[in-house]
Amino acid sequence: MSAEVVDQEGPGTLAVSVPGLLALREDTEMVLASAGKLLLLAVTARRIVSGELDPAEPVELRQEDRCGGSGLLGLLSAPSWTVADLAVLVASVSDNTATNALLRRVGLEEVARGAAELGFVRTRVLDRIREPRLPSHPPTFAVGTAGELAAFAAGLDGRTEWTRLMLRWMAHNGDRSLVPALLPHEAEDREVPRAPARGMVWVANKTGTDTGVRTDVGVMIGPGGRIGYAVLANGPAGSEHALVRRVREAGLRVGALAGLTGQDS
Repeated sequence: MSAEVVDQEGPGTLAVSVPGLLALREDTEMVLASAGKLLLLAVTARRIVSGELDPAEPVELRQEDRCGGSGLLGLLSAPSWTVADLAVLVASVSDNTATNALLRRVGLEEVARGAAELGFVRTRVLDRIREPRLPSHPPTFAVGTAGELAAFAAGLDGRTEWTRLMLRWMAHNGDRSLVPALLPHEAEDREVPRAPARGMVWVANKTGTDTGVRTDVGVMIGPGGRIGYAVLANGPAGSEHALVRRVREAGLRVGALAGLTGQDS
């Protein structure tokens, strides 16, 4: 598919990657918002499977972990949660407090090391989640490229235990408002199918939302097979609605690459 077909007019910068099929600014470094939490989740999954991290280990929440924005822990009363609980909260509701607690337990340096093991070079977590983010802090939570993230997603093939764990977590993501929004899919279908229902796609993804940022990285299984994708949009404050539209329209193209016809979608 021609990149020009995907690169519709609109504010800001759109980057799209489906390995081997579509590349639009896939090497441009973009602000990721919560899509960057995939690196933390991947390192956590790999350390759980290797035995280096106990999924049942309790992690006490600290005041420094607490953060507004997305999530549920700010409304819940338990003082500690297991490593596995935190990972599920990060993947399913993009919980910022859970992210900070899990990142503190795993360690920012360990996430960087683990991300390098996975082949990430320009995609990285810079800091914990902060609200507000001050000039003295790193400029954002995470940055990265569509090409690296899509290649990572394409590698989540379920052939190893840690990729099966990642897919299970990502399938529980409650935000399908970006790439899959205009595609026929069942948002509560958590099990990886051998093949999707006729005229449907199956999606496991992680999104990111911030001022001037809309991002979506995931695995899509359609009539044409399994693909990994990344759609990243950055723009000025106030452009968020237009960025959502651009990402959703790119999602239609991603769906076509997964085998949906115009009639299906």
